[in-house]
Amino acid sequence: MKNMKKFAALLLTAAMTVAMVGCGSSVAANTVNSKDDLPGKKIGVQLGTTGDADATAYEDEGSTVERYNKGSDAIQALKTGKIDCVIIDKQPAEAFVEKNDDLKILDDTFDAEEYAICIAKDNTDLTDEFNKAIEELKADGTIDTIISNYIGDETGEHPYETPEGTEYPNGKLTMATNAQFEPYEYYDGDNVVGIDADIAKAICDKLGYDLEIEDMEFDAIIAAVSSGKADFGAAGMTVTEDRLKNIDFTDTYATASQVIVVRNK
Repeated sequence: MKNMKKFAALLLTAAMTVAMVGCGSSVAANTVNSKDDLPGKKIGVQLGTTGDADATAYEDEGSTVERYNKGSDAIQALKTGKIDCVIIDKQPAEAFVEKNDDLKILDDTFDAEEYAICIAKDNTDLTDEFNKAIEELKADGTIDTIISNYIGDETGEHPYETPEGTEYPNGKLTMATNAQFEPYEYYDGDNVVGIDADIAKAICDKLGYDLEIEDMEFDAIIAAVSSGKADFGAAGMTVTEDRLKNIDFTDTYATASQVIVVRNK
């Protein structure tokens, strides 16, 4: 009986070893080292983002675009070898790579893009209010301070704080976002935090609105704002001609670019 148990244990160990080796060898070596390597590759993106649009341009060159509701799902697919790379905004890419030492960002980037807040086309008064607030928050350095609290050498040193004595006589505004986009919006416990959350809070503080944040799929934000389910959307959203057909945008408050994330090996 002891021999049988020993034999069974050996078989189990051998099976686990084979499985582990199999798992390790199932992830192919990285073959994407620049944008020139993208044709014919399997590219992961977050659905409805600028990265999605950039990747779609390669479909005519034989690439396959795998679309995910969350950027983190695309990153996980990359790590397990289901896709060859991920095209995503630079700052979230840096956050993902910082947490995953088996990934890296290529030097190649796509064209610079501008982030703005989306507001329904029939809500021009709110757009004007937001533009005035954004102008003032740029002029007094608030927006730069918020961004530098999440990006760069001053990270965490000066979180945004509502000015003392702020009141909210104008009611509440609901912000639609997709809290899977660190450092622009992500969860800290049960709270959505990040650059967009703080900028939205600063705008609402200045205009006398209380702020409520509603998390949803990125691809649902414009529809939510257009239908009135949310008052505005802020989610690291790029101003594009296609989006302008359905929604208005405020003045821009930040610039960014899309990058390519790949496996280290």
